[in-house]
Amino acid sequence: MRINLANAITCIRIALIPVFGIFAVKYGASITNGQPIEWMRYAALASFIIAASSDGLDGYIARKYNMTSKLGAVLDALADKVLMLTGLITLSYVSWGASDWLIPKWYIIMVVGRDVSIGIGCAMILSLGQTLRVKPHWTGKATTVVQLFTLGWVMLKVVPWSPLYPTIVAAVLTLWSSWAYSLDCIQQLNKIRTD
Repeated sequence: MRINLANAITCIRIALIPVFGIFAVKYGASITNGQPIEWMRYAALASFIIAASSDGLDGYIARKYNMTSKLGAVLDALADKVLMLTGLITLSYVSWGASDWLIPKWYIIMVVGRDVSIGIGCAMILSLGQTLRVKPHWTGKATTVVQLFTLGWVMLKVVPWSPLYPTIVAAVLTLWSSWAYSLDCIQQLNKIRTD
């Protein structure tokens, strides 16, 4: 199977995820040792920004040059989820500043719980031999934006306040989107029962 340009960009995005993780952890360790190595922070930031921004690029190329494929859709969704989870989990355990300069661990549990519940709903629909209709909800997109904002808050270290504040906003949207997707799943299951 040939990999087209859009899929190649997605693969590069996936390859950048461990690069970000390694530099993020090493920068955190340098802070713990009392000698922050700033170039590692910039390397982590650069790899994360390139990976996150290439999401729009591969989608644009796939649509413009008719390179959409099932493989591309799976790789794109996988890259998005793994990048976000890597950033959130890493920066909930590895401090880039003071001891409270971490994304709260309870938020990671919330995010994983939401994703697992959505996955279970999708599996239930597919197990009944039905076509899964995924309808993106605005709360899901808003959650992603606020999660990126929260990661930027921690990594850029521009605002002196705790990352708890944007995390609370992200938590509200995470719960809201979880509710919206659960309702959609219930509606699809009810439709299957009545058909």
